[in-house]
Amino acid sequence: MNSGTFRYSPFDGGPDPLASPFAAAGALDEMSRQILEGRTPREALDALLRRGMPGRRGLDDLRRAIERRRREARSRGRMDGTLTEVRRLLDTAVGQERAALFPDPSDTARLRESELDSLPSDPARAVRALADYGWRSPQARETYEQISELLRREVLDAQFKGMKQALEQASPEDFARIREMIGALNSMLEADLRGEDTSAAFERFMAEFGDFFPEQPRSLADLVDALARRAAAAARLLAGLTPQQRAELADLLSTAREDLGLAAEMSRLDQALRAARPDLNWGGRARGRGSRMGEGLTGDTPLGLGDATSALEEMAELDELASTLSQDYAGASLQDVDPEAVARALGRSAVDDLRSLQQIERELESQGFITRRAGNLELTPRAVRRIGQAALARIFRQVSARGRGDHGQTDAGSAGDLLGTSRAWQFGDTQPIDVVRTVRNAVLRGGPTGPGRPVRLTVADFEVAETERRTTAAVCLLVDLSYSMALRGTWGIAKSTSLALHALVSTSFPQDKIHIIGFSDYARELRPVELAGLDSEMVQGTNLQHALLIAGRLLSRYPQAEPVVMVVTDGEPTAHLLRDGTPSFSWPPMPETLELTLAEVDKLTRRGVTINVFMLDDEPRLVQFVEEMARRNGGRILSPDPQALGSYVIRDYLRSRSRRRAAR
Repeated sequence: MNSGTFRYSPFDGGPDPLASPFAAAGALDEMSRQILEGRTPREALDALLRRGMPGRRGLDDLRRAIERRRREARSRGRMDGTLTEVRRLLDTAVGQERAALFPDPSDTARLRESELDSLPSDPARAVRALADYGWRSPQARETYEQISELLRREVLDAQFKGMKQALEQASPEDFARIREMIGALNSMLEADLRGEDTSAAFERFMAEFGDFFPEQPRSLADLVDALARRAAAAARLLAGLTPQQRAELADLLSTAREDLGLAAEMSRLDQALRAARPDLNWGGRARGRGSRMGEGLTGDTPLGLGDATSALEEMAELDELASTLSQDYAGASLQDVDPEAVARALGRSAVDDLRSLQQIERELESQGFITRRAGNLELTPRAVRRIGQAALARIFRQVSARGRGDHGQTDAGSAGDLLGTSRAWQFGDTQPIDVVRTVRNAVLRGGPTGPGRPVRLTVADFEVAETERRTTAAVCLLVDLSYSMALRGTWGIAKSTSLALHALVSTSFPQDKIHIIGFSDYARELRPVELAGLDSEMVQGTNLQHALLIAGRLLSRYPQAEPVVMVVTDGEPTAHLLRDGTPSFSWPPMPETLELTLAEVDKLTRRGVTINVFMLDDEPRLVQFVEEMARRNGGRILSPDPQALGSYVIRDYLRSRSRRRAAR
């Protein structure tokens, strides 16, 4: 390329060089739907990989495509094609010989006919019995020789893919070179088994015999893997035949190896390959991923030994590929999937899909959305903020769908005494709009005005009057983590609601404080990152007493703020803390559990804490207990449809803010 000039050539496939960088945020948004339904980050990522991204197939799509290929390979033909062809050629040769003998009235002709009549029914023994037969018919002799040529090609093709076609017009020198190749291969494998360095020997071997291996293996390990897989497929082919067919074909192959002078060398090679890859399925019981014993070829067309071996080899590779794509084994990773195997099975476009899937996790980590801690996948604060905003947006869409005005702010501007200064408006501000400065900003931005030239306002133009002080609130959201929440399908909704409320408070009302407390057999404060990655807990117990105790301790940090407790639960208290700090569970609840829980309610009530309960079930004992809480505390009871929980909680928080402003 000369300076200032460029040369263009056709695009030759692979990833689009002009494609935009991978959008990890889009992958996170896809995962957020699963996370907000209650799944962990690992489960959400696995679901995304199975489902795929817009424009890219997922693992499930690839597995279905592989299964279609496998059915095609299985229906390609029958495994007894070589036996069928040998029988056909044998019957043809005998028929041609009888036709030549029939006109001859001599005793010699009758004796030969008798010899033909006494041939064994086993084609292998019949072929051997005719090895020294003096053929009267040249056509019969030629047909019989076709049997030997067929068996020689098939026995080599079963071991070395493509050999059958390569030996169509083979000369004695070609067969001699094959014997030399197999001998050199055996020597190299035995040296490798002894632990010797065979890299130089492999280079010499490929330089001399590389034309026998069109796949061009890059190392001895690659060569051994290819040969072992094909040998194992041939072994499975024999195992899939009936006992009679297996014995007949084994005899024919043994005869062909002896004719080639390769009986000993082929046996050595088979033993070396079995020793190198004992993990493969060699026709015994199924071993390892992807093994499907008892399944063979089901088509109607008889296949030769080499073609049937190729079909079984392809089926085995497809089985293994489908297994790695399933990712349902210990230590599974998408890095286990061989792109070359995917390309052979499904084409280059499937490799692009696979690479996109492999890239998702790397990009999510490199772009700061996920991290690994102690081997577990965790969301970062950045990811949690984005997921919380998504949950909040979804809830506000629900609120809008039910009618506007549920959380309207009719007294904006009563948040504090005016200071005479202003600042740029931010989402969630409750201060009054500074109209003069807002219009002035729009005029300065838009240029001269006059008749017919209206002033157009943008968000950036708005300013609010600063106030001396704002009324703040300290909110504790208590979320039931017990297993009953998962059984009723409400855990994901509660999780989504908690993240949405945290996002609303932390981004739109930073003057307020929010803490999320989860409780099952015991309670604990949950960081947003921990909450996003949390699953429901398979434990017994609804320890509301402990949760209220922690809430009181957290609210004491903000003596100037208005304290609010929100409780989301689907069951009455069934656990409390003993004096030694361990939880005690009982169903039905012990009177002591209810008394201790109500004692915590009374403590919070004396401190002026409002407790609002969002009740997700109408079980009578729960209703009775919650009504007693409300009688003692004065808080509200809300019994929303679980699907509307988020909008109820958000509206309750916004309504309480409106009341605080009105009280001022």
